[in-house]
Amino acid sequence: MVLKLMNDIDKNTLGQVNTNKVQGTFFTRHHVDVPLLLGLFLALCFSLFVLYSASGQEIDMVIRHITRTCGAFLLMIVVAQIPPRIYSKLSIHLYIIGIILLILVELFGDISKGAQRWLNLGFVRIQPSEIFKVVMPLTVATFLARSTLPPKFLSTIFAFMIVGGPTVLILMQPDLGTATLVAVAGVIAIFVAGLSWWWIIAGAGAAAGAIPLMWNFVLHDYQKQRVFTLIDPSSDPLGAGYHIIQSKIAIGSGGMFGKGWLQGSQSQLDFLPEPHTDFIFAVLSEETGLVGFLILMAIYCFIIGRCVLITLNTKDAFERILCGSFTFTFMFYVFVNIGMVSGILPVVGVPLPLISYGGTAMVTLTICFGMIMSIHTHKKTSFFKKDNQ
Repeated sequence: MVLKLMNDIDKNTLGQVNTNKVQGTFFTRHHVDVPLLLGLFLALCFSLFVLYSASGQEIDMVIRHITRTCGAFLLMIVVAQIPPRIYSKLSIHLYIIGIILLILVELFGDISKGAQRWLNLGFVRIQPSEIFKVVMPLTVATFLARSTLPPKFLSTIFAFMIVGGPTVLILMQPDLGTATLVAVAGVIAIFVAGLSWWWIIAGAGAAAGAIPLMWNFVLHDYQKQRVFTLIDPSSDPLGAGYHIIQSKIAIGSGGMFGKGWLQGSQSQLDFLPEPHTDFIFAVLSEETGLVGFLILMAIYCFIIGRCVLITLNTKDAFERILCGSFTFTFMFYVFVNIGMVSGILPVVGVPLPLISYGGTAMVTLTICFGMIMSIHTHKKTSFFKKDNQ
């Protein structure tokens, strides 16, 4: 009887192992990283929870968000099927196409609300600057991985020139927010490649010295007003400072556990601007309090931690630079949105990653995560130097 029982246990254990093996083979075959996919799915669930309240309980908006997100997730799976070396070969072509599109925007782009950022193709209107949130770190990673790491002087100069061209064209639209994000994505890629601290110190000094020139010759009046509002929003409480004051009231009034789902006075009574996009963090904080904030941070930390682990396990220079730059850029997006809504950064129109309503930002992020999955799940056939240090 004991032998029979042990036999049954062995069969059950073997069956479970075989099942796990089949499941593992399925996900590996389709180049899907299960922990990362789980983190993204948790973020989506949390997004739907907050968005229903932030949209004024508009179920149609929630359904549209689900549809767009599902499409973005499918695109992520498709992107994950393509080996990293293909993206490296395509990077320079994508970069050149992006530059051409930015020039076309400057020449023939649609003007809306004083900005010339969109290109009307007849059947669809696109914003080419969004392309560079993916293409910029991809191109910089391809260039730097082909040379000795950490990058030498000339390689570093050329990498900064790669970053500078599209950034200037985007600033001309004008779109300071997107230009900043694109520039940061490229600089992060250079930093991950092993940028010397002397470059960082010199860059910080140059940036500080360029502030007066930026203020007098680059920034527009409405952008200067955002800086004044950041310094003292109470100077114009019913005008430029109104939105950030209401946002800080919403965040502070949430306390530990919040006012309750659908019970936020600032969000439900329309005191917050764009509560379903840029200021959705204020809605979350008011209704769920510190507890909701910590849950969101736990989800973000899980996603970031998984991406960092994938980065550390890469053996190829290109893959390490690209994966690391995508990871730190995602962290930067989170920091900018929360800082903007909390009143410690100027308002630049950056949505809360994976939470805010919108299609373009979601597609951009899922493409990045798809490339990270591709890096992790494809066989490591190095086409650049594995360790140039």
